[in-house]
Amino acid sequence: MENCVFCKIANGEIKSDFVYECDDFFIIKDIHPVAKLHYLAIPKKHYARIEQAPDELEVFRKIFKKIGEIKDELGFKNGYRIIINQGADANQDVQHLHIHILGGQNLGQKLVK
Repeated sequence: MENCVFCKIANGEIKSDFVYECDDFFIIKDIHPVAKLHYLAIPKKHYARIEQAPDELEVFRKIFKKIGEIKDELGFKNGYRIIINQGADANQDVQHLHIHILGGQNLGQKLVK
């Protein structure tokens, strides 16, 4: 997408420090963190929402597997929270599907039981 900041990062137009990168996705630190540790896992292929990516679900399996493999390197010693915001009501700021990975502190009350 022409004006998508995550697409620009993926294709090198905007420089970013990758925590991890492969052919399908990359992980970066969030520039507006809401937790002590806040990373974004971002597929390189542009999709605004999950329902637009049904044939790309393998990428998400790879993302979740990689998060599990590098969680200690990222600093998640006592757990982490994964969030995917979808649409305006969920405060999805960038319309490129991405996964927030939060931790490094107690994240407060359980939102879902």
